[in-house]
Amino acid sequence: MSSTPSKEYDNGEVVITWQPEKCTHSGNCVRGLPRVFNPRKKPWIEIGNASSEELVEQIKRCPSGALGYYFKDKSGA
Repeated sequence: MSSTPSKEYDNGEVVITWQPEKCTHSGNCVRGLPRVFNPRKKPWIEIGNASSEELVEQIKRCPSGALGYYFKDKSGA
């Protein structure tokens, strides 16, 4: 069984990571930020539709750990 690679969505400040094989389809993301998370669209994550803070707070509610995030280094170093 091959694992699906994680996908990344970048708004310039924060990067959302999604690991489809971990997703339990709880719907927390869709109910919490429907303007960002829409499984009927491609891509299903519209990262520009919420602030970085809203994104991070919603991702923290993902029970499976399929959604993650990291902040981009702004130092330019």
